[in-house]
Amino acid sequence: MTDIKRTARITGLAYLGLAVTGLLGFLLIRQRLYVPGDATGTAANLTAHETLARLGVLADLGMVATQAVTAVWFWRLFRPTDPVAAGTLALFGLVNSVTILVGTMFTATALDIAQRADAASAAQALLLYELNGAAFTLGALFFGLWLMPMGWLAIRSGHLPRALGRLLIAGGVGYVLSLVVAVTLPEATGVVSALVLPATAGEFWMVGYLLVKGVSGRMAQPVAQVAAA
Repeated sequence: MTDIKRTARITGLAYLGLAVTGLLGFLLIRQRLYVPGDATGTAANLTAHETLARLGVLADLGMVATQAVTAVWFWRLFRPTDPVAAGTLALFGLVNSVTILVGTMFTATALDIAQRADAASAAQALLLYELNGAAFTLGALFFGLWLMPMGWLAIRSGHLPRALGRLLIAGGVGYVLSLVVAVTLPEATGVVSALVLPATAGEFWMVGYLLVKGVSGRMAQPVAQVAAA
């Protein structure tokens, strides 16, 4: 149980790192630099706040790294419960990490292009920021898919609250639906925000539970052992 608690807390710490870097990079720094539909304003922000833009790239790279680490440690935590589901969880998390990396390539390139300050650079920088946003939007598919096995494993393992598992599954479904709405009804931003609320609540609960409590009760028997019994 001591080893499981240690694994749970390391997983929670990595997940917290993902939340912090995501808040800094995508929600705070990006919003300071990107002016939707305004090429001149976006390019001006990038050139006037170069240090902030580079910090944004570093924060996004932090998201890439912490997403990958979190995926691997979730696999380690849940592997005794169901290795296939744990592997699926890790796979979806790693794919999402690659999606974030692709988005980061766009913003890093946008900064270099904006500094050229020629006739085409502003429009190109804006396009790259829009591609960055598209990468994050479409990445919601795999982020939603990784929450579903996470929730199932939380229920199946027996050492996390069942309500947390259900909330994570609902959050995963909501994330996938939010992508459908974002693609088909781009003006329905309020609906998209509402659909991801269960996921946000579930993630904060998961992070807090792993960091504070680690795990409780006993690990459920691996599926192979249950089948053989």
